[in-house]
Order: sequence, then C-alpha cells, then structure tokens
Amino acid sequence: MARVLLIEDDPAVRRGVTLGLHRRGHETEAVGTGEDGLEALAAAPPDIVLLDLMLPGMSGLEVCRRVRGTSQVPIVVLSARSDDIDVVVGLEAGADDYIVKPASDEVIEARMRAVLRRLAPSQPDARAGDERATYADLEIDRAALSVRKRGEDLALAPSELKLLLFLSAWPERTFGRQQLLEEVWEHSYYGDFRLVDACVMRLRAKIEDDPRRPHYVQTVRGFGYRFGPL
Repeated sequence: MARVLLIEDDPAVRRGVTLGLHRRGHETEAVGTGEDGLEALAAAPPDIVLLDLMLPGMSGLEVCRRVRGTSQVPIVVLSARSDDIDVVVGLEAGADDYIVKPASDEVIEARMRAVLRRLAPSQPDARAGDERATYADLEIDRAALSVRKRGEDLALAPSELKLLLFLSAWPERTFGRQQLLEEVWEHSYYGDFRLVDACVMRLRAKIEDDPRRPHYVQTVRGFGYRFGPL
C-alpha cells in the first residue's frame, strides 16, 4: 500500500482516481489546488504524488518545480495535455513519469508501481561489479541508493537515479531509448522517448560539470545513450 497525494482540480476525476486507488489498497489524500497540495505535502509527506498540470492559481508545473526544490518524492503527472511541448515541459520540471488522461485505473496503478520500484533497495548485480564504485569524481553506492560528486551527496529523483544505476552497470555500452524505457520506466508506450531525453537532460544538469559536454552520460547519435567516464 502506498500513501498517495492526488492534486487534481476536476472533482469527477478526483473522485474516480481516488476510488480506484482505494480499491487497490492505497491511502489517498486528494486536493484541488497546487497551494493545498504543497501544504499537504509539508504536513504529511506521501510516498508518491499524482499531479495535474492544469490547476487553478498555481500551475502544476510550478508545483512540480517547488516540490523538486526540497524533495525527491516520486511525481507522476496526470494530465489531459498530450502535446509534445506540454509533456516535455512537465518532465523537465522534475516529473518521473507522465500519464495522459483519461487513463484506466490499471494504467495508473502500473505506472505508480514502476516508479515506486525505483526506490527499492537494489540487489548486488554481477554486471555492475562492486556495490560501491567510483568513476572519476562520481561515487555510486548501489546498496545505499546514493550518489556523491566530489564528496557531496546529489539529490536525484527516482528516475534519474535508476537511469544512472542502469547505464553505469554497463560502462561504454550503448542503449537505445526503447531499451531504456523498458528497463528504467518499465513500459514502452508510443512517443514516450520524451521520458528518456528529459531525464537524461536533468541527470546531466546534476552530475556533469558542463552538461553541454557530458563526461558521464554520453549521446551516441542515431543510437541512444551510454555511460562513458573512461
């Protein structure tokens, strides 16, 4: 069971999503504005946030940015806006996944579980060698699910962390966006390559000295991405 904070201004959608979550055993707090959502988050931090973009007053994008300023709680955008620019902006603001409404209870449940699994302690992986590894000035601790750069802890959102853990387990190997969707996001719906690109951009902003000239997460044009600190 997860504690879910639903920030959605449409009463009918709010009731429907809340009912579906309750049927699956989740404890849900539902609010109708971004301001109320931030208050609820501060009062009782949830396990995951479902966030609409089109909110009265403070927009969902601003809510996402403010949450990411202080917390790495998983955020799944739940929005009727499906244009590429809206999806990309939402992901760049810090969301871990993006669901286009209307969406079935099964889709919402599956996406939530996939995001929450990114927070689960990892098991030792022979592909990755030691649970703790250092690449130049970046230290990755797989057991503790932590990343440090020059001795300073980095605050990575769940998707950013899982993407880094996966790529670094296979140094110098190139993975296509489709492969990364299946391994990191655990789905491969049409058009969701935007999830990968936005996450790479956010990850580079946190771990690279110059995101325009990445040292760790490198682009292999026409193919995908690789971890290449060597």
